[in-house]
Amino acid sequence: MNETDRCPWPGDLPLMIEYHDTEWGSPLHDDKQHFEFLVLDAAQAGLSWRTVLFKRENYRKAFDSFDPMKVARYSERHVRKLLRDPGIIRNELKIRSAITNAKRFLDVQEEFGSFDEFIWRFVDGRPRINQFKMPTEVPARSPESDAMSRELKARGFTFVGSTICYAYMQAAGLVNDHLVGCFRHREVSRLR
Repeated sequence: MNETDRCPWPGDLPLMIEYHDTEWGSPLHDDKQHFEFLVLDAAQAGLSWRTVLFKRENYRKAFDSFDPMKVARYSERHVRKLLRDPGIIRNELKIRSAITNAKRFLDVQEEFGSFDEFIWRFVDGRPRINQFKMPTEVPARSPESDAMSRELKARGFTFVGSTICYAYMQAAGLVNDHLVGCFRHREVSRLR
């Protein structure tokens, strides 16, 4: 198996290939990156990941490098500024969601010590290693993403439906959904 044996979704786009080969599905234990993925996966709702990934650097600039403490303090003036920023998805509900979720994210950190400690409970602290052979086998949601969605909503998070939560779980490595024929499946399966 070699690097050309990868999941088909990155296509031949270098940025998508780099993301697939270096980040997607790797177990994440950094709160700042958790917040980044929550914001980006919410921004993806109704759009393709490609659209969001190509705007990622713009999001980092616009959202203070995804610092939840800074984002939680955004004012109405800041919201208006973001709505004029052509480098991000200018959807007011998604922008306001990032601010709301930053506040709730900080609440979770205070209660659990870290968001990482909280979020990994949904998979009992260990990534779920799936054995999918075909892209059509990969689900859009799971019982774990359903539970995560319910709890996040109960805590006041927005744009955290089960499908968004499952995409987040894939990105943050709570599940390994690399196809078994992909060179990353084995690599990611060894990570915790």
